Amino acid sequence: MKPLETLIKNAEKHRKLVFDAHDYIWEHAESGFREWETCAYLEKQFEALGYTLTKAGNIPGFYTDLDTGRPGPKVLIMGEMDSLIIPAHPQARKDTGCVHACGHHCQSAALLGVAAALKEPDALEGLSGSIRLMAVPAEEVVEFEFRDELRRQGVIRYFGGKQEFLSRGYMKGCGLAFMVHTSYGEEGDFEPANRGDNGCVFKNAAFRGKAAHAGFAPYRGVNALYAANLAMNAINALRETFREEDYIRTHPIVTAGGSVVNAIPSVVTLENQVRAANMESLAATNEKVNRAMAGAAAAMGARLTITDRTGYAPLHTDQRLSELFCQAAGMLDPRHPIRPNPMWSTGCTDMGDVSCLMPAVHPYCRGAAGPAHSDDYRIASVEKACLNSVKVQLVLLELLLDNGAAEARAIVDNYTPVYASVEDYLRDLDRLMIDKEAVDYQDDGTILLR
Repeated sequence: MKPLETLIKNAEKHRKLVFDAHDYIWEHAESGFREWETCAYLEKQFEALGYTLTKAGNIPGFYTDLDTGRPGPKVLIMGEMDSLIIPAHPQARKDTGCVHACGHHCQSAALLGVAAALKEPDALEGLSGSIRLMAVPAEEVVEFEFRDELRRQGVIRYFGGKQEFLSRGYMKGCGLAFMVHTSYGEEGDFEPANRGDNGCVFKNAAFRGKAAHAGFAPYRGVNALYAANLAMNAINALRETFREEDYIRTHPIVTAGGSVVNAIPSVVTLENQVRAANMESLAATNEKVNRAMAGAAAAMGARLTITDRTGYAPLHTDQRLSELFCQAAGMLDPRHPIRPNPMWSTGCTDMGDVSCLMPAVHPYCRGAAGPAHSDDYRIASVEKACLNSVKVQLVLLELLLDNGAAEARAIVDNYTPVYASVEDYLRDLDRLMIDKEAVDYQDDGTILLR
């Protein structure tokens, strides 16, 4: 393995490049599948370094390969580009409300730094296998209607950028993957990956009743708001049926609740997510939630349209990859050694989809301050959040691909995928796609719940 000082020097040499990228992408925050400015900036920088890019074309994102010239697995290194939409954040864009309140701009800047460091003359010495660097869009779950319109137009098939890239074959040939996310915390520079994360389904439900004057003739109406309220109570009543080991979460919100106070609401919409630790419990719980909503609509005589879209598959962290990240982190920050985190997270990420098909790890690099996804979030130390991320990724890559890529080979050989093929994985995602009228009123008075 190269001396640690060499890897640090290769990262430090590109400090300005990394910091400039951080500043630019922070100032040009864009939500998922809209990251055109960010993507164009990164493409220009990568091409200036001499990389040949394969571009997604009709959506933002690209990848590029770097071969050591010696046989071994292909390591996939990713950086996310998309922002959140938090108009209340003091540094949110005035036109869109977009702001990088989860630190994805640091991932993109670090990915560029890794790309630059790997172009140093000695960077590939002693390494085997190859490296795919990938800028991916759309990890955050925002703008459901926009993404659904892209899907109807045939631009995308899935709502998550990594899912979409998998379906397009952009990860074909990759043997294992890692991505270092931004995090916050005072002690130490790095944070280990969780044991895993939940998967999820994105849900929209439109309850349709009948408008009437709320004062003198409410009996002529069908109150869609009451139907939605019954649905939320029915969903709450299901919670005691959720097994603790499945880590189930569901959290509906009302996105339209009526137009004027003196009219019976005729259209009310709910947005919801169902989250669970495995695909079986995710599908079963989603069916329960749909049944509860349909029953509530029928109880009030309302109609109901359910639109379900595949969210993210559960993340299964590869234990050995996690151990190697902790080793790399300890080499750079020996005063604060870390170990793989045994806890399960009930959050979701489309890194989970990647982990269903290849060994993957999703650890963290500190440097942020304030809770993620809040209007208090900021980057307190670009040094920690970006440059340290470049360094730890270079060290982890060295650990994987040194010595004939022995560690990478062992990880790939010992991995059992959740799905036997990308095609099997996509079929499982597609079964959670639903567009249906959930309540059917028959002429004989029978009500069918679908």
